[in-house]
Amino acid sequence: MTIRSATVNDFSVLADIIGSANKDVAQQFNITFENNPKHPSFYTSELVERDFLRGEYYFIYESDSRPVACVAYEKPSAELAYLNRLSVSPEHRKRGVGEALVQYIFQLAKHEKIKTISIGIIGEHVELHRWYQKLGFKDTEHKQFAHLPFSVQLMTYQLDV
Repeated sequence: MTIRSATVNDFSVLADIIGSANKDVAQQFNITFENNPKHPSFYTSELVERDFLRGEYYFIYESDSRPVACVAYEKPSAELAYLNRLSVSPEHRKRGVGEALVQYIFQLAKHEKIKTISIGIIGEHVELHRWYQKLGFKDTEHKQFAHLPFSVQLMTYQLDV
């Protein structure tokens, strides 16, 4: 197991991981390109490039030198970070890969003196909600957006810095 920083050479690898890891979620919640074109299941290399240009960092989890998962990390302020697009290929789920990436982000954020890590998940995704709660995330706000076919549950994790 290796976690490494993604580079511009990884755009298509990241898009493939994100897209394939989120296809089942799109099916489960009836998400289509028409009702949510920015859903991760439709991610492209161009969207990854846009993320990089905006200052978002990506990290790739490799198993046997093969990329199998990723996570994005964004710092909108000195004390706040976003954990975005945590994506684990279906065949590598329930093996601690996602948790390893989250713990990696926790350590990075602590090193950078971040106080709060924020995430947003599909509000109706009960299994994912419970998983993040087990990692220590707490609910902050539940929102409904007119342009999304689901609600959004916002959660935060408070770091001891």
